Amino acid sequence: MDDAPESNELFLFLASTAHDMKNSVSVLSGTLETLLAQAAPGTETAYPQMAHMLYQTKRLNDNLIQLLALYKQVGKPAYPFDMQPLAMGDLVAQVAAASRILLDSRHIKLETSADPDLVWHLDEDLIVGVLGHAINNAIHYTKDTIRLAIAVVDGDLEIRIEDNGAGYSAAMLEAGVSAMHGSSACVNFLTNSTGLGLYFSSEVAKMHKHRQRAGRLRLENGGAYGGACFVLSLP
Repeated sequence: MDDAPESNELFLFLASTAHDMKNSVSVLSGTLETLLAQAAPGTETAYPQMAHMLYQTKRLNDNLIQLLALYKQVGKPAYPFDMQPLAMGDLVAQVAAASRILLDSRHIKLETSADPDLVWHLDEDLIVGVLGHAINNAIHYTKDTIRLAIAVVDGDLEIRIEDNGAGYSAAMLEAGVSAMHGSSACVNFLTNSTGLGLYFSSEVAKMHKHRQRAGRLRLENGGAYGGACFVLSLP
């Protein structure tokens, strides 16, 4: 990478532009959520189009947030990584609340499975962002149901986002492996909107460390519904 002053100025300009775009998209997303909450699906003819616009704005906003986080070098000392104890009941409530209007507007059911009193140390903002992005992806592929399941498996906290769609393609499964190993061979930032999310999620997972173990991410097919499964494991 070129470290010339001109390159740094370009990065700053791009980051500033992405930040402005994120703020504008956030305002648009909030406005759409308010309109959808006030609209009646049976009588508002534009309801399906508004729901689709909300899905697209949330997806774009997630990508811009991840881009900015990566620009600020997630995991480096300058980044405010903040591990705190969090009850899984609170984590599920946050993720469900953030996705509720979009899920309702697309007639998708969110099922949850977690011990609400289970407490784990994690960076709340980063993990909520990762799970929100995973749910947005699942919305695109599911038939009508998404499952958020949290349990302790082999000493790690395993968080699963599952859907009842057709499952990941072979290319997506390979992209998940590449993202976790730091390879960009299967992640096309220009054409694959999921690539940035996978890379961001894998970086967030690796930041969570405990006793020589680090978090990890994997994609698989199966789960409770036989569809796609986004699996985040935290030590």
